[in-house]
Amino acid sequence: MICEIVVVGPLAVNCIILGCEETREGVVVDTGGDAEQIIATVEGLRLNIGQVINTHGHFDHVGANRQVLERFSARLLIHELDAPMLERAAEVARAYGIRGDNSPQPDAFLCDGMEISFGACRMKVLHTPGHTQGGCCLYIEKEKTVITGDTLFADSIGRTDLPGGSHEQLLASIQSKLFTLPDDVVAYPGHGPETTIGHERQYNPYF
Repeated sequence: MICEIVVVGPLAVNCIILGCEETREGVVVDTGGDAEQIIATVEGLRLNIGQVINTHGHFDHVGANRQVLERFSARLLIHELDAPMLERAAEVARAYGIRGDNSPQPDAFLCDGMEISFGACRMKVLHTPGHTQGGCCLYIEKEKTVITGDTLFADSIGRTDLPGGSHEQLLASIQSKLFTLPDDVVAYPGHGPETTIGHERQYNPYF
């Protein structure tokens, strides 16, 4: 599987580009900004992007949705509980002194246990509320990889002081959905460096 990370936007979001080496079908996860950079990376990898996935609806993770969707004629997926955030992204960004763009509405909703395919690759949706009510992680079992969005970071967890956040709910989501994965699964968070499930289970100071 092809996996390329592009750090985008003023809040340094990890936009993750995945692709099937056999068919060149791919997905883009969290198009947080810098659309031209994301598009150039996809084209350099010679991928055909069929789906854009948002792990959650915060403005810093959806900022380049419109441009990427239009460039690749792709479908947008997000959890139903976070979909209302898409049309308010620019307004929320302005409140932080950042220029942002609203996103088109989704073509389909993520739900717990859902399987997403791109070529020969398969990923499973894990609904992990707590950072937001619709927050999701994406588990690629064959590649021993999980994309954790703003649910779990290296030696940290997502903030829970924003609307829809719940510290207790986030801890429960991580323990029931992520810490049940094998130790050697590599976790790619929405910001910052990668980690492993085993490391976080043993050393994350929030547990």
